[in-house]
Amino acid sequence: MSGTGRKHLVRDFNHFITCYLCRGYLIKPTTVTECLHTFCKSCIVQHFEESNDCPKCGIQVHETNPLEMLRLDNTLEEIIFKLVPGLRENEEQQELEFWRKNQPKENGQENLRCPRLGVPDAGGDAGDGGGNEADGAGDDDYHRSDPQIAICLDCLRNTGQSGESTVTDLMKRFIRCSSRVTVGTIKKFLSLKLKLPSSYELDVLCNGEIMGRDHTLEFIYMTRWRLHGENTYPMVLEYRPRIDFG
Repeated sequence: MSGTGRKHLVRDFNHFITCYLCRGYLIKPTTVTECLHTFCKSCIVQHFEESNDCPKCGIQVHETNPLEMLRLDNTLEEIIFKLVPGLRENEEQQELEFWRKNQPKENGQENLRCPRLGVPDAGGDAGDGGGNEADGAGDDDYHRSDPQIAICLDCLRNTGQSGESTVTDLMKRFIRCSSRVTVGTIKKFLSLKLKLPSSYELDVLCNGEIMGRDHTLEFIYMTRWRLHGENTYPMVLEYRPRIDFG
């Protein structure tokens, strides 16, 4: 039985796990829902800054906002990380290094190196004596070391929509969370805090531009907030009742 098995090399799968744009392994693989072609998230978003067409097949993804037609493929990401040894660790290290170099000066909490950043410590600092609990965590808590980001959530009132009165200001507008949090999660947070019906839709904007549901706060900060010359901290995101442009 063992003689009939075939061994496959990683390069045998490269056609399925590499990006058409950068030719590297797919990082945060993101699929265009119109044609189901998948690219690195940063690659396809940068492409859509200049074009509304899929770079691989040429189909028009959306007339005005192709970013709305992107979806993260977390399953494919996990498969790639399992196929390519060290890729996950390398990407996480590069992300941490990037944030260490680009962390806003106004942010007084610069403890990006802390392996338990953002996780409450019920028993105080474990120090060198808390080895058992730390060792038991293993790889299960790698998300907890995500770089943190502070944001301000402001309500946009002058929308002219009938549901305008339903959306109000938050009691606490400033929050701090992982830089990997997506706009979709922010929308769920707002709906929960504002006690909105499950069918109620919100738009989340940065600098007046509607953000896609799979955009992370890290991506928005680097491509929409910081590059517009604002350079203030925290980053401001605005929300309003969703406007259907037909």
